Amino acid sequence: MSARTPTPWPLVALFTAGYLAAYLLPTTVGRLDAGLPLSATQAGAIGSVLLLGSASSGFLLASRVDRFGPRALARAGLLLAVVGYGTAALCGAVPLVVAGAIVGGFGSGTATTVAATGIAGRRDPHRVTTLGLLGVSGLAGALYLTIPHLGPAHGVPLAAIACTALLVLPLTGRLPAHAPAAHTRRAAGALPHRRSGLLLAASMLFWSLAQNSLWGVSGRIGVTQAGLSEVTVGAVFAVALGAGLLGVVGAGVLGPRLGRALPIGLGTALIAGCIALSSAATDLTSFASGEIAWNALYPVVLTYVIGLAASMDPRGRWAVLVGSASSLGTACGPLTGSLLSARAGYPAMGTVLAAGLLLVSVPMTLVALRSRRGTQVVEIPVVEVPVATEPVAPVPVMGGGSTELPVSDGRFPEVPVVEITLAPVPAAERPFAEIGPEPPATAIASQAPSAGPAASDAAGPRHPVAAR
Repeated sequence: MSARTPTPWPLVALFTAGYLAAYLLPTTVGRLDAGLPLSATQAGAIGSVLLLGSASSGFLLASRVDRFGPRALARAGLLLAVVGYGTAALCGAVPLVVAGAIVGGFGSGTATTVAATGIAGRRDPHRVTTLGLLGVSGLAGALYLTIPHLGPAHGVPLAAIACTALLVLPLTGRLPAHAPAAHTRRAAGALPHRRSGLLLAASMLFWSLAQNSLWGVSGRIGVTQAGLSEVTVGAVFAVALGAGLLGVVGAGVLGPRLGRALPIGLGTALIAGCIALSSAATDLTSFASGEIAWNALYPVVLTYVIGLAASMDPRGRWAVLVGSASSLGTACGPLTGSLLSARAGYPAMGTVLAAGLLLVSVPMTLVALRSRRGTQVVEIPVVEVPVATEPVAPVPVMGGGSTELPVSDGRFPEVPVVEITLAPVPAAERPFAEIGPEPPATAIASQAPSAGPAASDAAGPRHPVAAR
């Protein structure tokens, strides 16, 4: 029985740092709206620009992680996140905030790309993804409880993202400097399962768009429509993310036992109902129920989708591309939610998003079913084992001729010689006891009658028995 594979904690930490910006999107957009001279739509547009930078880095670097090396690329992404988010947090000028959000988003996307590529190459990508979602959900929940008590400044959530990237930066020293040899030797030809991968990526774009259209305006729904304070809304988000932790733990316990089609299809349908409930909330009970149930289901489905994408290509290219498509949908979410809610209201926005999710769940489920029926081809490198050639020597055999037997030169153990001593058997117990000495051959020849030439020919020539 083989030992359990050790947990790649640097990849888990990198995953957490890369996804944190998307998890803090509601409070980030709300703080930009309240702390800067921006409208709700403009604040949502800045959130979309931030996540658009994250998505663009994934598309650019999906097939280049092997070339640059995971360690160098992860460090570059985290440094960009520190500089970008730090600049946006410390500056009050809107152009600098926008520029910092773009740079920080590109850094977050780079970190996520390296993490997704490394996770796809693991033996159990579902388990590592589960740990990453546990980390980012737990950290985001703690920040939602803390940020409301740190003042109304717009830069508090941005500074939290920058500090997280700075804390994860030392762990990149444990990442490999170069891609594994198996990745380097593998041909960079066409992507496997191209049709299924493109369908999954397109579905994930709209799936994330619907999710984050609501997530980007959830804070405003709680404050303006449900009549809650910012502290109460933050507490609801913290409890919701805690429910997400329980959902991720449940997904980790179940693993692939239920397959991927059932959690993805049924989970997306349930999420659609939660979105309709939360967008129509007018009090604490309905708002909290919709947000908590939604956040409990969202990371579960996301875990299985990431695992599905990782299983389609061992190099992790589909995992990165599907994740980038998801980030692109996430980037368009805040702006879409702001526009829909401004023109049609929050309940109508929720109805539209729920109907879109039900439609998108169909192709995602089909891809999961097709992946289950397919067989993944695993490349196993063949190692040549040199075979030593033994020297041989001719040995004469009975009947003439010779054969070649190996001659030991000390590399192989010699067979030990075992001496066996036979106990003498008394003459009385021998069935054919010897009676006296054997008479001379001449005497036997003189006493026996002549057999003639025929008898001699029948007996054939006599050969001495070789001693053993």
